Amino acid sequence: MKILVATDGSKHALRAVKYAAELIGHLRQASSVTLVSVHDDTGLRHAKAFVGSQEVADYLRELSDKELKPARKLLDLGGVKHDAEIRTGHVAQEIVDCANTGKFDLIVLGAKGRGAFADLLMGSVAQRVLATARQPVVLVK
Repeated sequence: MKILVATDGSKHALRAVKYAAELIGHLRQASSVTLVSVHDDTGLRHAKAFVGSQEVADYLRELSDKELKPARKLLDLGGVKHDAEIRTGHVAQEIVDCANTGKFDLIVLGAKGRGAFADLLMGSVAQRVLATARQPVVLVK
């Protein structure tokens, strides 16, 4: 079973990672986890004109690496085979696209992420993934 876990470094995302690791522990078939970190770069497009596209890309990669580190550590401690993918763009759409192109069997994500204020402005990533994903989606509280 191929499981995609979206993570943003929040405690809710880490709970989703832990859930995926426990699920794999119960499965009797070969399974793997792919962590995906997505950052919406829309707000930084203007900054690219001043600091350059590569600097913005480097910043987002560093941010993603920092957010992925605790999740990777958790999976390493559990002996779970995993890899990671870093993307930029509309967060929910990138998660769904990653799940489709990677032919994942399941998407796991935390029910809450970066914050309620952002959810009020642009809607819940979890709600959008639920509405558009072809795969089963597990939300972890």
